[in-house]
Amino acid sequence: MYYIAGLTTLPPVTQTVEGLAVFTTFRHLQYVLSRTRAIAPVANAEAGSIRTTPTSFIGKIIMPMHSLSFFVPTVTYILCVTFNRFVQPAWMQRMSLPDTYFKHEDKVGLRVAACAATFVLMRFTGRTFNHLGNQWHAIGRREKSRVVQTGPYAVVRHPLYTSVLIQGLLFTIMSWSYASLVGFCITAGGLAVKMPIEEDLIMQDPGDATEYRAYMQRVPARVIPFIW
Repeated sequence: MYYIAGLTTLPPVTQTVEGLAVFTTFRHLQYVLSRTRAIAPVANAEAGSIRTTPTSFIGKIIMPMHSLSFFVPTVTYILCVTFNRFVQPAWMQRMSLPDTYFKHEDKVGLRVAACAATFVLMRFTGRTFNHLGNQWHAIGRREKSRVVQTGPYAVVRHPLYTSVLIQGLLFTIMSWSYASLVGFCITAGGLAVKMPIEEDLIMQDPGDATEYRAYMQRVPARVIPFIW
């Protein structure tokens, strides 16, 4: 609230939208981290520790690389905008996406719609975690591994990465920033490298290779049906 000549007024639309974007981004980040923290000990207890991990240099650095490209812009946005009273700092505004093709109200509408879509996406992410269950891992194969083929995994082979990519696009719209767009591109590139490495680990596992080969034929898309 703002007080002008004794009257109470609502914050400007820009601050309202920025506050909504910060809240949505924070809630999504909190949700993903809480689900990961909850599922990790269950996976370790039920499916055993990770017994096979990538041995190549790229395989070892790809996970932290794409994770940082996703989390750094997100956390920076939350902290900087919050401490600047829900206004993007000047240095952040200089990296804003162009407004050439959008009226102000259209831009506001797109940002609000991206916030709403994020909450819908969280339901998809939660469903994916439920089907993945004790097979969750950062990268590698567990002692009691199996091929998950139900739910979202019946449509694409890496639905959690689908969720990551969609959220990257939504965050780019919510923050309206080239910095977020660059982070999204790095994340997408990292996942493009990581997925074949993960699948190679599975194909080297004699217990799962045959089943996974049949799964790949039945579900050819990795993250986007009929495209990728």
